[in-house]
Amino acid sequence: MTAFIGRREFITLFGGAAAAWPLAARAQQPAMPVIGFLSAEWAGLTAERMRAFHEGLRETGYVEGRNVAIEYRWAEGHNDRLPVLATELVRRQVTVIVAAGSTPATLAAKAATTTIPIVFYLGADPVDIGLVTSLSRPGGNLTGVVTLNAEVSAKRLELLHELVPTSTTVALLVNPTSPTLADTITRDLRAAAQNLRLQLHVLHASSESEFDTAFATLVQLRAGALVIAADALFNSLSEHLAALTVRHAVPAIYQYREFVSAGGLMSYGTNVVDTYRPLGVYTGRILKGEKPAELAVQQATRLELIINMKTAKSLGLTIPLPLIGRADEVIE
Repeated sequence: MTAFIGRREFITLFGGAAAAWPLAARAQQPAMPVIGFLSAEWAGLTAERMRAFHEGLRETGYVEGRNVAIEYRWAEGHNDRLPVLATELVRRQVTVIVAAGSTPATLAAKAATTTIPIVFYLGADPVDIGLVTSLSRPGGNLTGVVTLNAEVSAKRLELLHELVPTSTTVALLVNPTSPTLADTITRDLRAAAQNLRLQLHVLHASSESEFDTAFATLVQLRAGALVIAADALFNSLSEHLAALTVRHAVPAIYQYREFVSAGGLMSYGTNVVDTYRPLGVYTGRILKGEKPAELAVQQATRLELIINMKTAKSLGLTIPLPLIGRADEVIE
């Protein structure tokens, strides 16, 4: 006996099958890769850096929300939160972790996983602190971009001394909750201060609320100049730090241009766009299947000196012509 299907029944069955095809096709599509973005900073205070990071991603063909997702974790200045945040990203089974602009963030990510690729951006020497075997062949699950910002800390002190040669007492501001970076910078500046015959006082601030105390101590010590150590907390709050240096009339130097734009006297370090763009590129390359062990750590080599002439005048300082001549930018 032959069974016949009526036209109405055929249309119903055909329509049901057609509706099922897109679902089946979607089920066969690979899941969108997920980047775990780990930072010690605040989400709203890193716009320029994040633009550069996304530019780097786009260079490798990735656009957030289109073909890659990003899980953000912001410690908001609390380095003690980073291990928990890193563990969250590991449990989320992200494809790659980006530890951006922070030695504590990178160390927390390294402690959380030995299998998920990690791309870092930091100022400390990754070999010295045990992140990679060598710059050319990292050898593990980490690679990234390293700046000279920690390495040139002593040079910042020399630049300040060139500007205020009569000051014999200087201060260094560090974040004690980032001991690896703080200890390295303190050691280098103590040696530089000794060579310049300067007395160096080390001040501590691990939160914005401790800035006022640090600056009050600086005034009591009658320090004639201040070097602000490279640090993720200080990056996010560079405008506040600049305002404090102006309020207390202390010549100060930091690593990024944002400090000078906000009224700080000088900055000497790498351009942030020059470092966050390759961070995005490396992240994209790893998403495409390259291994961090085989991607050499990139080193930013370009440094820029920026001087705020208006601040110098308010402090009663005359910038030496040779120093002006070496500046990459002078803000009037």
